[in-house]
Amino acid sequence: MSRILLITGASRGIGAATALQAAAAGWQVAVNYRQDQAGAEQVVAGIRAAGGVAQAFQADVADEAQIVGLFAQVLACFGRLDGLVNNAGATAPMGRLDSFSASRIQHMLQLNVAGPMLCCREAVRHMSTSHGGQGGAIVNVSSAASRLGSAGEYVDYAACKGAIDTLTLGLAREVASEGIRVNAVRPGLIETGIHAISGEPGRVARLAPGVPMQRGGQPDEVAAAIIWLLSDAASFCTGSILDVAGGR
Repeated sequence: MSRILLITGASRGIGAATALQAAAAGWQVAVNYRQDQAGAEQVVAGIRAAGGVAQAFQADVADEAQIVGLFAQVLACFGRLDGLVNNAGATAPMGRLDSFSASRIQHMLQLNVAGPMLCCREAVRHMSTSHGGQGGAIVNVSSAASRLGSAGEYVDYAACKGAIDTLTLGLAREVASEGIRVNAVRPGLIETGIHAISGEPGRVARLAPGVPMQRGGQPDEVAAAIIWLLSDAASFCTGSILDVAGGR
């Protein structure tokens, strides 16, 4: 029986690459998006064209009611849930902390911390053997920013990703005996649209010389790590945080 995977923020970038690789590995994929319906439908079409099974689901993971509704829709469509990739998240325009408004900080925390935490809550409620589930795997997408700090760029985003690292460690230990593995990846400088949204489309090229491998990474390289952590090949891995950052 094919396993069912929900990926938040899967209409582009790392989420889209993960959806395509997951389908190729045999997962049926729930492709979540907030605004980019065309992008999500393109990902779904690509999966179906290759013989896979996928469906797009709209929900803003900064909103608890929409998160609960998302999981309900996925369960209604597929009948079960075996995996979650907590990928949705965003930075904001680059700057110093002393220029950030309270509303910006609150939004960043809601989207990048509360949202993934609530998605984990819903996944545990559906997958944990203590709730009648059959177990599963969660992979949280953190960032190398959590250990670098992103000074002068987005300290708030970096702090949010530090919270994701801690969430991963704590939840992994909390549900390890209930059939759920919880791990994280920490991407470094990856060629995605997140840099343009932050105000510097050329950020990867600017910082690449400081990466030991002398380049930025590709979404497919991060997706491959996520797929491995979801797979049975990683069956004894939980509470692990895997850097995919070129040595940076």
